[in-house]
Amino acid sequence: MAGLARVTPGTDLGEVVEILERDGAVIIENFVDDATLEGLRNDLAPALKGANHCETGYDGHRTRRVNSLFARTRHLTPVVTQPLYLGAARAVMQKPVHMWVGKSRIEITPTIQISATQAIQIDPGQGKQPLHRDDWLHLRRHPGPTSRVQLMLSLTDFTAENGATLVIPGSHHWDDETPPKYSDSFPSAMPAGSALIWLGGVYHSGGANTTDEPRLSLTVSYDLGNLRQEENQYLAVPKETVLELPEEVRRLLGYDSCPPGLGWYEMQDPHMVLEYDDLEQARAAADRHGSSRLN
Repeated sequence: MAGLARVTPGTDLGEVVEILERDGAVIIENFVDDATLEGLRNDLAPALKGANHCETGYDGHRTRRVNSLFARTRHLTPVVTQPLYLGAARAVMQKPVHMWVGKSRIEITPTIQISATQAIQIDPGQGKQPLHRDDWLHLRRHPGPTSRVQLMLSLTDFTAENGATLVIPGSHHWDDETPPKYSDSFPSAMPAGSALIWLGGVYHSGGANTTDEPRLSLTVSYDLGNLRQEENQYLAVPKETVLELPEEVRRLLGYDSCPPGLGWYEMQDPHMVLEYDDLEQARAAADRHGSSRLN
Protein backbone atom coordinates (compact mmCIF):
# COMPACT_ATOMS: atom_id res chain seq x y z
CA MET A 1 0.00 0.00 0.00
CA ALA A 2 1.33 3.44 -0.96
CA GLY A 3 -0.26 5.30 1.93
CA LEU A 4 -3.61 6.54 3.17
CA ALA A 5 -6.50 7.13 0.78
CA ARG A 6 -7.46 10.77 0.26
CA VAL A 7 -10.80 12.27 -0.70
CA THR A 8 -12.48 15.69 -0.83
CA PRO A 9 -15.73 16.92 0.77
CA GLY A 10 -17.47 16.34 -2.55
CA THR A 11 -16.71 12.61 -2.55
CA ASP A 12 -19.71 10.30 -2.43
CA LEU A 13 -20.46 9.06 1.08
CA GLY A 14 -20.65 5.48 -0.14
CA GLU A 15 -17.09 5.68 -1.44
CA VAL A 16 -15.84 7.02 1.93
CA VAL A 17 -17.62 4.22 3.79
CA GLU A 18 -16.13 1.65 1.40
CA ILE A 19 -12.61 3.01 2.05
CA LEU A 20 -13.15 2.99 5.81
CA GLU A 21 -14.44 -0.56 5.88
CA ARG A 22 -11.54 -1.70 3.67
CA ASP A 23 -8.60 0.36 5.01
CA GLY A 24 -9.95 1.55 8.36
CA ALA A 25 -8.82 5.13 7.67
CA VAL A 26 -9.17 7.96 5.17
CA ILE A 27 -7.99 11.58 4.86
CA ILE A 28 -10.52 14.25 3.87
CA GLU A 29 -8.78 17.38 2.64
CA ASN A 30 -10.48 20.79 3.07
CA PHE A 31 -12.65 19.24 5.78
CA VAL A 32 -13.57 22.63 7.30
CA ASP A 33 -13.67 26.12 5.83
CA ASP A 34 -11.18 28.85 6.68
CA ALA A 35 -13.50 30.63 9.11
CA THR A 36 -14.08 27.47 11.16
CA LEU A 37 -10.37 26.66 11.16
CA GLU A 38 -9.43 30.14 12.31
CA GLY A 39 -12.14 30.14 14.97
CA LEU A 40 -10.95 26.84 16.39
CA ARG A 41 -7.34 28.02 16.44
CA ASN A 42 -8.24 31.25 18.21
CA ASP A 43 -10.42 29.51 20.78
CA LEU A 44 -8.18 26.55 21.60
CA ALA A 45 -4.60 27.76 21.14
CA PRO A 46 -4.53 29.85 24.37
CA ALA A 47 -5.79 26.93 26.46
CA LEU A 48 -3.20 24.64 24.90
CA LYS A 49 -0.44 27.15 25.49
CA GLY A 50 -1.39 27.37 29.16
CA ALA A 51 -1.72 23.61 29.67
CA ASN A 52 1.00 21.58 31.30
CA HIS A 53 2.73 18.78 29.47
CA CYS A 54 1.21 15.38 30.15
CA GLU A 55 2.53 13.31 33.04
CA THR A 56 2.51 9.87 31.40
CA GLY A 57 4.67 8.62 28.58
CA TYR A 58 1.61 7.27 26.79
CA ASP A 59 0.02 10.74 26.64
CA GLY A 60 3.38 12.35 25.86
CA HIS A 61 5.83 14.17 28.13
CA ARG A 62 6.12 16.88 25.45
CA THR A 63 2.43 16.91 24.59
CA ARG A 64 -0.31 19.23 25.86
CA ARG A 65 -3.95 18.12 25.95
CA VAL A 66 -7.12 20.13 26.61
CA ASN A 67 -10.59 18.59 26.94
CA SER A 68 -14.24 19.75 27.31
CA LEU A 69 -14.08 21.33 23.87
CA PHE A 70 -17.77 22.12 23.52
CA ALA A 71 -17.37 24.33 26.59
CA ARG A 72 -14.35 26.10 25.03
CA THR A 73 -15.43 26.86 21.47
CA ARG A 74 -18.57 27.50 19.45
CA HIS A 75 -16.94 26.21 16.26
CA LEU A 76 -17.29 22.46 16.81
CA THR A 77 -20.75 22.02 15.33
CA PRO A 78 -19.56 22.08 11.68
CA VAL A 79 -16.88 19.55 12.63
CA VAL A 80 -19.12 16.96 14.26
CA THR A 81 -21.91 17.40 11.69
CA GLN A 82 -19.66 17.40 8.62
CA PRO A 83 -21.64 15.11 6.27
CA LEU A 84 -18.84 12.69 5.42
CA TYR A 85 -17.80 12.25 9.06
CA LEU A 86 -21.24 12.04 10.66
CA GLY A 87 -22.62 10.14 7.67
CA ALA A 88 -19.80 7.61 7.70
CA ALA A 89 -20.04 7.12 11.47
CA ARG A 90 -23.75 6.38 11.15
CA ALA A 91 -23.34 4.12 8.15
CA VAL A 92 -20.55 2.08 9.76
CA MET A 93 -22.01 1.77 13.26
CA GLN A 94 -25.79 2.13 13.06
CA LYS A 95 -26.46 -1.34 11.74
CA PRO A 96 -29.62 -3.18 12.83
CA VAL A 97 -29.38 -6.11 15.21
CA HIS A 98 -32.21 -8.53 15.79
CA MET A 99 -33.65 -9.98 18.97
CA TRP A 100 -36.66 -11.94 20.10
CA VAL A 101 -39.23 -10.33 22.37
CA GLY A 102 -41.72 -13.03 23.19
CA LYS A 103 -42.82 -14.45 19.86
CA SER A 104 -41.76 -11.40 17.88
CA ARG A 105 -38.43 -11.10 16.07
CA ILE A 106 -37.58 -7.40 15.99
CA GLU A 107 -34.71 -5.34 14.64
CA ILE A 108 -33.11 -2.58 16.72
CA THR A 109 -30.80 0.11 15.34
CA PRO A 110 -28.54 1.75 17.93
CA THR A 111 -27.76 5.44 18.07
CA ILE A 112 -24.29 7.00 18.08
CA GLN A 113 -22.93 9.61 20.47
CA ILE A 114 -20.02 11.99 20.85
CA SER A 115 -17.64 10.25 23.21
CA ALA A 116 -14.45 12.30 23.67
CA THR A 117 -13.23 15.73 22.58
CA GLN A 118 -9.64 16.88 22.94
CA ALA A 119 -7.25 19.48 21.57
CA ILE A 120 -3.67 18.25 21.22
CA GLN A 121 -0.38 20.11 20.90
CA ILE A 122 2.66 17.97 20.13
CA ASP A 123 5.67 20.08 20.99
CA PRO A 124 9.20 19.75 19.56
CA GLY A 125 11.08 16.84 21.06
CA GLN A 126 8.06 14.60 21.53
CA GLY A 127 8.72 11.01 20.45
CA LYS A 128 6.33 8.52 18.90
CA GLN A 129 3.34 7.47 20.96
CA PRO A 130 2.86 3.72 21.43
CA LEU A 131 0.71 2.18 18.70
CA HIS A 132 -2.75 1.37 20.04
CA ARG A 133 -6.42 0.89 19.24
CA ASP A 134 -8.94 3.40 20.61
CA ASP A 135 -11.76 0.91 21.12
CA TRP A 136 -9.72 -0.92 23.78
CA LEU A 137 -11.49 1.37 26.26
CA HIS A 138 -14.59 -0.78 25.79
CA LEU A 139 -12.61 -4.03 25.85
CA ARG A 140 -13.59 -4.85 22.28
CA ARG A 141 -12.40 -8.05 20.59
CA HIS A 142 -11.07 -8.12 17.02
CA PRO A 143 -11.99 -8.60 14.34
CA GLY A 144 -15.55 -7.55 15.09
CA PRO A 145 -18.17 -4.83 14.57
CA THR A 146 -16.98 -1.23 14.75
CA SER A 147 -18.00 0.64 17.89
CA ARG A 148 -15.98 3.85 17.38
CA VAL A 149 -15.27 6.21 14.47
CA GLN A 150 -12.72 8.89 15.32
CA LEU A 151 -11.54 12.11 13.71
CA MET A 152 -8.30 14.10 13.94
CA LEU A 153 -8.60 17.62 12.53
CA SER A 154 -5.32 19.34 11.66
CA LEU A 155 -5.18 22.90 13.01
CA THR A 156 -1.68 23.24 11.55
CA ASP A 157 -0.12 21.35 8.66
CA PHE A 158 0.62 17.70 9.49
CA THR A 159 3.95 16.37 8.22
CA ALA A 160 5.96 13.22 8.79
CA GLU A 161 8.48 15.39 10.66
CA ASN A 162 6.17 17.29 13.05
CA GLY A 163 4.16 14.41 14.48
CA ALA A 164 1.46 13.54 11.96
CA THR A 165 -0.68 10.70 13.28
CA LEU A 166 0.71 7.31 12.25
CA VAL A 167 -1.82 4.77 10.97
CA ILE A 168 -1.61 1.08 10.05
CA PRO A 169 -4.19 0.66 7.26
CA GLY A 170 -6.25 -2.51 7.46
CA SER A 171 -5.26 -3.28 11.04
CA HIS A 172 -8.92 -3.29 12.15
CA HIS A 173 -9.08 -6.67 10.40
CA TRP A 174 -6.32 -8.12 12.60
CA ASP A 175 -6.94 -10.34 15.58
CA ASP A 176 -5.91 -9.43 19.14
CA GLU A 177 -2.68 -11.45 19.10
CA THR A 178 -0.92 -9.61 16.27
CA PRO A 179 1.39 -6.90 17.67
CA PRO A 180 1.59 -3.61 15.73
CA LYS A 181 4.88 -2.36 14.26
CA TYR A 182 5.84 1.20 13.30
CA SER A 183 7.26 -0.17 10.06
CA ASP A 184 3.70 -0.99 8.95
CA SER A 185 2.42 2.55 9.62
CA PHE A 186 2.00 5.60 7.39
CA PRO A 187 1.99 9.27 8.50
CA SER A 188 -1.24 11.20 7.92
CA ALA A 189 0.50 14.14 6.25
CA MET A 190 -2.16 16.71 5.32
CA PRO A 191 -2.71 20.48 5.11
CA ALA A 192 -4.30 22.42 7.96
CA GLY A 193 -8.09 22.12 7.85
CA SER A 194 -7.96 18.52 6.70
CA ALA A 195 -9.13 15.54 8.74
CA LEU A 196 -8.09 11.97 9.30
CA ILE A 197 -11.00 9.62 10.04
CA TRP A 198 -10.32 6.13 11.35
CA LEU A 199 -12.14 3.19 12.90
CA GLY A 200 -11.69 2.27 16.56
CA GLY A 201 -9.99 -1.03 15.72
CA VAL A 202 -7.19 0.59 13.70
CA TYR A 203 -3.72 0.75 15.22
CA HIS A 204 -2.37 4.30 15.26
CA SER A 205 -0.27 6.71 17.31
CA GLY A 206 0.94 10.27 17.51
CA GLY A 207 4.14 10.73 15.53
CA ALA A 208 7.44 12.19 16.67
CA ASN A 209 7.97 15.95 16.34
CA THR A 210 11.53 16.56 15.17
CA THR A 211 10.86 20.15 14.05
CA ASP A 212 11.05 23.46 15.91
CA GLU A 213 7.29 24.15 15.80
CA PRO A 214 4.34 22.55 17.63
CA ARG A 215 1.73 20.47 15.84
CA LEU A 216 -1.85 21.49 16.72
CA SER A 217 -4.98 19.39 16.26
CA LEU A 218 -8.25 18.36 17.79
CA THR A 219 -9.86 14.95 17.99
CA VAL A 220 -13.49 13.90 18.34
CA SER A 221 -14.86 10.38 18.60
CA TYR A 222 -18.27 8.87 17.89
CA ASP A 223 -19.18 5.74 19.84
CA LEU A 224 -22.22 3.50 19.77
CA GLY A 225 -24.98 4.88 21.95
CA ASN A 226 -25.12 1.74 24.10
CA LEU A 227 -21.57 2.28 25.40
CA ARG A 228 -20.36 4.65 28.08
CA GLN A 229 -18.86 7.88 26.74
CA GLU A 230 -15.11 8.25 27.24
CA GLU A 231 -15.52 11.88 28.32
CA ASN A 232 -18.45 12.67 30.60
CA GLN A 233 -20.16 15.26 28.41
CA TYR A 234 -22.83 16.04 31.03
CA LEU A 235 -20.07 17.37 33.32
CA ALA A 236 -17.79 18.71 30.57
CA VAL A 237 -20.37 20.99 28.94
CA PRO A 238 -22.53 23.36 31.04
CA LYS A 239 -26.27 23.12 30.41
CA GLU A 240 -26.45 26.74 29.28
CA THR A 241 -23.87 25.95 26.60
CA VAL A 242 -25.73 22.82 25.50
CA LEU A 243 -28.87 24.91 25.08
CA GLU A 244 -27.07 27.07 22.49
CA LEU A 245 -26.39 24.04 20.28
CA PRO A 246 -28.66 22.61 17.56
CA GLU A 247 -30.89 19.76 18.72
CA GLU A 248 -28.98 17.27 16.60
CA VAL A 249 -25.73 18.11 18.42
CA ARG A 250 -27.45 18.05 21.83
CA ARG A 251 -28.64 14.54 21.15
CA LEU A 252 -25.22 13.52 19.86
CA LEU A 253 -23.73 14.78 23.14
CA GLY A 254 -25.89 12.23 24.95
CA TYR A 255 -29.23 13.94 25.55
CA ASP A 256 -30.91 11.11 23.69
CA SER A 257 -31.94 7.53 24.28
CA CYS A 258 -30.52 4.48 22.53
CA PRO A 259 -32.93 1.70 21.52
CA PRO A 260 -34.21 -0.49 22.92
CA GLY A 261 -34.07 1.31 26.26
CA LEU A 262 -30.86 3.01 27.34
CA GLY A 263 -30.38 6.53 28.65
CA TRP A 264 -33.99 7.39 29.43
CA TYR A 265 -35.10 9.89 32.07
CA GLU A 266 -38.33 9.05 33.92
CA MET A 267 -38.69 6.41 31.17
CA GLN A 268 -38.88 9.19 28.58
CA ASP A 269 -36.66 10.96 26.03
CA PRO A 270 -33.88 12.60 28.12
CA HIS A 271 -33.85 15.59 25.76
CA MET A 272 -36.83 16.88 27.76
CA VAL A 273 -34.49 18.05 30.53
CA LEU A 274 -33.29 20.68 28.04
CA GLU A 275 -36.80 21.67 27.04
CA TYR A 276 -37.97 22.68 30.52
CA ASP A 277 -36.66 25.12 33.10
CA ASP A 278 -36.06 22.55 35.80
CA LEU A 279 -36.25 18.82 36.51
CA GLU A 280 -39.61 19.10 38.23
CA GLN A 281 -41.15 20.46 35.03
CA ALA A 282 -39.43 17.72 33.03
CA ARG A 283 -40.71 15.09 35.45
CA ALA A 284 -44.24 16.47 35.20
CA ALA A 285 -43.99 16.35 31.39
CA ALA A 286 -42.84 12.74 31.60
CA ASP A 287 -45.83 11.91 33.77
CA ARG A 288 -48.16 13.51 31.21
CA HIS A 289 -46.65 11.52 28.33
CA GLY A 290 -46.53 8.19 30.17
CA SER A 291 -43.93 5.46 29.80
CA SER A 292 -42.48 4.80 26.34
CA ARG A 293 -39.63 2.48 27.28
CA LEU A 294 -39.62 -1.07 25.96
CA ASN A 295 -40.40 -3.37 28.88
